[in-house]
Amino acid sequence: MTEIRTYRGHIRNWKALVRELGIEGAEKLSRQEREPLILEKAYEKWGHEMGLHMHGMFALALWDADRNELFCLRDPFGTKPFYYCLAENGKLLYGTMIRDILADPSYHRELNEDMLQIYLSLTYGAGEDTFFKGIKKLMPGRYLVEKDGQITITRYFTPTFAPDESRGLQDWADEIHETLKNIMTEVKDPDEEADSFLSGGVDSSYVLAMSDAKMTDSVGYDEERFDESGLAKQTADLLGRGFSRCRITPEQYFGIVPWVMKNMEQPLADASAIAFSIGCLETAKHTKLCYSGEGSDEFFGGYNMYRNAPRYGDNLKNFYVGNTNIMKEDEKERILLRYDPANLPINLVKDIYKETEGLDPLSKMSDVDIQIWLEGDIYLNVDKMSTAAGLEIRMPLTDRRIFDIASRMPSRFKVNEEQNKVAFRTAAAKVLPEEIAFRKKLGFIVPIRIWMADERYNKDVREKLAGASCAKFFHVEEVQAIFDEYIGGNSDLWRKVWTIYTFLVWYDEYFGEEL
Repeated sequence: MTEIRTYRGHIRNWKALVRELGIEGAEKLSRQEREPLILEKAYEKWGHEMGLHMHGMFALALWDADRNELFCLRDPFGTKPFYYCLAENGKLLYGTMIRDILADPSYHRELNEDMLQIYLSLTYGAGEDTFFKGIKKLMPGRYLVEKDGQITITRYFTPTFAPDESRGLQDWADEIHETLKNIMTEVKDPDEEADSFLSGGVDSSYVLAMSDAKMTDSVGYDEERFDESGLAKQTADLLGRGFSRCRITPEQYFGIVPWVMKNMEQPLADASAIAFSIGCLETAKHTKLCYSGEGSDEFFGGYNMYRNAPRYGDNLKNFYVGNTNIMKEDEKERILLRYDPANLPINLVKDIYKETEGLDPLSKMSDVDIQIWLEGDIYLNVDKMSTAAGLEIRMPLTDRRIFDIASRMPSRFKVNEEQNKVAFRTAAAKVLPEEIAFRKKLGFIVPIRIWMADERYNKDVREKLAGASCAKFFHVEEVQAIFDEYIGGNSDLWRKVWTIYTFLVWYDEYFGEEL
């Protein structure tokens, strides 16, 4: 006898599963009725290994009355979060949201200050610990079993890389294209309608071209050099799709930061997250389902820094901790009231480098970003902000079948001297003009670099950096020195200012004096 205790997600290959599991009449059921049945039957058939048979995004807890045990599962890449905590009374608290645990009277809310030191470098909460003492994340590709008061965590999926040198560029592009074509038949039911987020980049453009989405959604700014919405409109027009642009103002951007940090549940200093949240809220006004293009950069070599991989060589394991690393240890030691020299970001990735021993440098960098950055930043943002907005987002490029291709692809088909995501772009060019498929990566850029230096908009930043919460954790004069230098014209310091500020906003939301 099994019972689903909590679940959030979307099972893509449900049609194949209901056939294999012998679930009759599933086609006539709603998704809300169908998916619990699939989960229960999958557990009965495959037990703890059920996660290897499902494609999509999922986090769940299931009670097995026959074994008298609780089974908790998170999908291979961590697109949906799962949290757990052993309370002082011995009770296991868990949920797909941190607030599920905070609401339980047996949990005493307390800050895990160790995370701040990591956050100042990475700009997100990396690894299994959270900013709430005692609350941990079940990491991607793991399952947790509680039985007789004992907790065991097992890894059922590990990203592995085994380059196949026997194939050429076109072979890889063909496999990407055919695999994505198949996945796009699964990402929604025939009676569902979805919009598609669209930027100027190849990922969202490719997803749109492969989908039946009739409407696209973009964000833009009055500052033209930061605004990709014009490129997005060109793509939408070319593909014959509708186009909706949300214009984001600095007043709107700064005004929503507390709401974002509250709903993010942990601080996140990715400036694009604020713009993304506004985009989600705007999109949710006319649809409840939207596609997004996350995943391919990490799988197929999409970041410009990946071109430096060969010259980093074996030295990567000494410094590369993921996509962001904005504060060095000497600077953190200078600004923090309490600094622990043993609490280093590199400790989070040591086991990953052991797993990738002997692989080429690009594969090592990709694996770090897949296991740390995607889970801690990208998927956290997508899940929390879409959920808060009442919007469901599905990411066709984040799929074990897509990663399987990337895991077998030699790095020369991912990055070369002229281009990144070479094979992926070649696949996209089957349905997109080359000027779109091979357009230089821009990223989800935000004018925060110039907005935050403007006295018309930075009032709350100034107050937070000079406030009581800042003084609890930082040498205020050191923080002020960074801010003053930024205001004085060193715009490269904006990330450091923003990272400190977002932590303080988050802290006041969850630990402010009124609480």
